[in-house]
Amino acid sequence: MKTHFITLLVVFGCLTKPNNELEKKEIDTVINQWHKAAAEANFDNYFDLMTEDAVFIGTDAAENWNRKDFEAFSKPYFDKGKAWTFQSLERNIYVDKNNEIAWFDELLNTSFKICRGSGVLEKVNGKWKIKHYVLSMTIPNETSDKVIAVKDSIESIYIQKLKSKK
Repeated sequence: MKTHFITLLVVFGCLTKPNNELEKKEIDTVINQWHKAAAEANFDNYFDLMTEDAVFIGTDAAENWNRKDFEAFSKPYFDKGKAWTFQSLERNIYVDKNNEIAWFDELLNTSFKICRGSGVLEKVNGKWKIKHYVLSMTIPNETSDKVIAVKDSIESIYIQKLKSKK
């Protein structure tokens, strides 16, 4: 009887223990589908993979959108049949112990050359959805002085504008 009880505990434990590798595969699929929907200019599929309260942060310092605003910004691109194409070169996925929240970082091949994406996913009604995404351009360290010089006049004004809001 004791042996059966222990066996049941082990089996039950295996059944209820979170399977992070399976979750990571599902998350990887969701992110790939999301990028594919953008490349195919499929507006509905793209935004269906995001939570209702999702945030998208783009490469420009002013690009910090809630989902509604990001939909409005993106719609003309999708309507023209050409949104954007991000091809994953490398991706790391991490999942919390309860398999409810995940976060990731990725290197992407884009029209901006290599970019870095990072984001958070949340499990909503049993499905992973993108809750927060940040797209950043990578800058090789040896060229950062040149890039800073290009950004200086534009971003100095933006810095002052942001400081004045505080």
